[in-house]
Amino acid sequence: MISRLSAGLLAAALLVTGCGGNGQDTSTETATAAKVGLITKTETNPFFVKMKEGAQKAAQAEGMELMSAAGKFDGDNASQITAIENMVAAGVKGILITPSDTKAIVPAIKKARDAGVLVIALDTPTDPQDATDALFATDNLKAGELIGQYAKAAMAGKPAKIATLDLAPGVTVGQLRHDGFLKGFGISEGDPSIVCSQDTQGDQSKGQTAMENCLQKAPDINVVYTINEPAALGAHTALKAKGREKDVLIVSVDGGCTGVKAVQSGQIAATSQQYPLKMAESGVKAVSAFAKSGTKSSGYTDTGVTLITDKDATGVEAEDTAFGLANCWG
Repeated sequence: MISRLSAGLLAAALLVTGCGGNGQDTSTETATAAKVGLITKTETNPFFVKMKEGAQKAAQAEGMELMSAAGKFDGDNASQITAIENMVAAGVKGILITPSDTKAIVPAIKKARDAGVLVIALDTPTDPQDATDALFATDNLKAGELIGQYAKAAMAGKPAKIATLDLAPGVTVGQLRHDGFLKGFGISEGDPSIVCSQDTQGDQSKGQTAMENCLQKAPDINVVYTINEPAALGAHTALKAKGREKDVLIVSVDGGCTGVKAVQSGQIAATSQQYPLKMAESGVKAVSAFAKSGTKSSGYTDTGVTLITDKDATGVEAEDTAFGLANCWG
């Protein structure tokens, strides 16, 4: 728990932790340390676990106190609002946030910024993007485009029957990856080659259910785009149950260690790897600069994306899974 917040400020729906970690009062050792807040969508997803690791490491290096919070589930906007309010009350200099609801969180972010707090989005841009002072994130459109280009090249002219296993309506990161895949594959929304689209919330079991539904609707699917690797692994399970795992191309985004191993084993053909540790480290350094000199980060900083595959496709630049495992997370 945050050691110096009164109990009345804490919401039961939200787990909030400080660098002290053991529940003891750290006021003596951190009395003069500037505070930085990190709010993630959940605290169990390996992506956000790695992000928190990066933030903790960077905060220690910068002599800052890290306060962290997470919602109970992906989409838990209410908990993120509570976290912002708690952190502003605790006197943070800056807040790093991966917004669950990219529109609904904007009023709470505005209040924080009006109170003089630097707010930086990590991984997922708000809607509108300039609702935060800055954004440190993967170019999610490019991430989708890379796997779209790969899938197109790997099909080698064979007619595609595509299933898109998406995130959820209105979430910027999901829309950007989806749009990027279509762009990379060279098609537009509504193209007849897209035979099924289902939302998965990025969840493995929901990905499996979505794939099962798509196979009922269009048994001849031969290309599957997934919002992330848990959804991809769910899709693979459903395909394997139908004996289709060998003849359907699955592409995805994330580059977590589990996902890269799935590429190595052939469950996923290719994935676009992103770098959450770099996002968090860059964000903390930006807040530290603001605390020390008042310098505000602004605009968008691309933290990089790399296509990972062991099966090269003509004309598509990629790294192999050895590179992917050396740079993966989770």
